[in-house]
Amino acid sequence: MSMSVPGAGGGDEDKALSDINTTPLVDIMLVMLIIFLITIPVVIPSVKIEMPEPRNIPTQTKVEDIQISVATDGSFYWNGQRVPDRARLLELVAIEARKVPQPEIHIKGDRNARYEAVARVIYTVQQGGIIKVGFLTEPKAALN
Repeated sequence: MSMSVPGAGGGDEDKALSDINTTPLVDIMLVMLIIFLITIPVVIPSVKIEMPEPRNIPTQTKVEDIQISVATDGSFYWNGQRVPDRARLLELVAIEARKVPQPEIHIKGDRNARYEAVARVIYTVQQGGIIKVGFLTEPKAALN
């Protein structure tokens, strides 16, 4: 408690205090932040799944495996031999699909080839009935 002595020095006692005390506001905001940090992970729905481990094992190519290459211009090659159109490619794939066991088809697309050309080859292989399809890539060290 303070006591005011009349006539002693300052007439500032009658002025209103215009500063806002922000300490309670900061306290409330920090408490709300902690509450949100604790409750948000509970509210967000998530499904627990196990992701596969990445592995980089070189494919062992067998003699009977077939390599289809897709060039930059969209043309494709069956084991190094140019195939004139998709109909012929479908015939070749269908012949190989009848074999027991089926050979694997390895698709090797040029870096600058359009995705559309590679997708057409994949679709043709799927139509032909081949089950095992893989993609050939170069190791990262070979790209430098």
